[in-house]
Amino acid sequence: MITRTVSKNPRTTRGDRVNDLQRAGTKVTKATISNTLRRQGLKSCSARRVPLLKPVHVQARLKFAREHLDDPEEDWENVIWSDETKIELFGKNSTRRVWRRKNAELHPKNTIPTVKHGGGNIMLWGCFSAKGPGRLIRVKERMNGNMYREILSDNLLPSARALKMKRGWVFQHDNDPKHTAQATKEWLRKKHFKVLEWPSQSPDLNPIENLWRELKVRVAQRQPQNITALEEICMEEWAKIPATEVRAPALQSMVAPRRESEQEVEATPERGEKETEREEQVWTDASSVAQI
Repeated sequence: MITRTVSKNPRTTRGDRVNDLQRAGTKVTKATISNTLRRQGLKSCSARRVPLLKPVHVQARLKFAREHLDDPEEDWENVIWSDETKIELFGKNSTRRVWRRKNAELHPKNTIPTVKHGGGNIMLWGCFSAKGPGRLIRVKERMNGNMYREILSDNLLPSARALKMKRGWVFQHDNDPKHTAQATKEWLRKKHFKVLEWPSQSPDLNPIENLWRELKVRVAQRQPQNITALEEICMEEWAKIPATEVRAPALQSMVAPRRESEQEVEATPERGEKETEREEQVWTDASSVAQI
């Protein structure tokens, strides 16, 4: 009964189960609840945060998965992925573990300096392909459509050249209003850039999230003390990320979900509503490779 209830409602707490069972005439402890669930292979974990998906978003993601089921690795190798991210100074990205003796938790070597409100942050725009990192720049002002087009004008084509992208390479960006503005679309069209159609509410599908995570870990290890140092370290560490660490996320994040979805499609040639939901779940679960 305990396992069945928790399986149906994973957010049920041990206290909830104790109270429910007591009302049913059975007295148990929280430890008993925990031990019972562990024996069934269940353990308490923090719920993973994922994008809020409305039915229209689910259908868009499913459409994207179906359209790219048969795309070979070579196609994904010819994509330049892009995104923006925020990196904080003295923020949560600076969490580290230390080896220390008892009662030495406040020794300067064992602490990380913090300031109120995190000490500031910087916004970055970057891009990469399976061949390696492209350009990374700091966005110093609030970005609007004009600024975004300037960023692309100054950095996208130089990145493609530096990465030696093949002819017909594809550019990916999400559906931020600045990216989908008519002026931006027209600019991309005039430049003859091929743009990958991207489903809304799908940051978890973008393999660049793996690089942002790698960058933030590297920056945190160097513990910058001010915004200027934070920017400099970001640029230095981005340039140090080897192509070997870039290629795997770029391909695995896209090919793995495609293969899993393909297997699901083959297993259910005639899909009803439940099968469609299962196929979307396969895509969503597999795409978690690309999450931070």
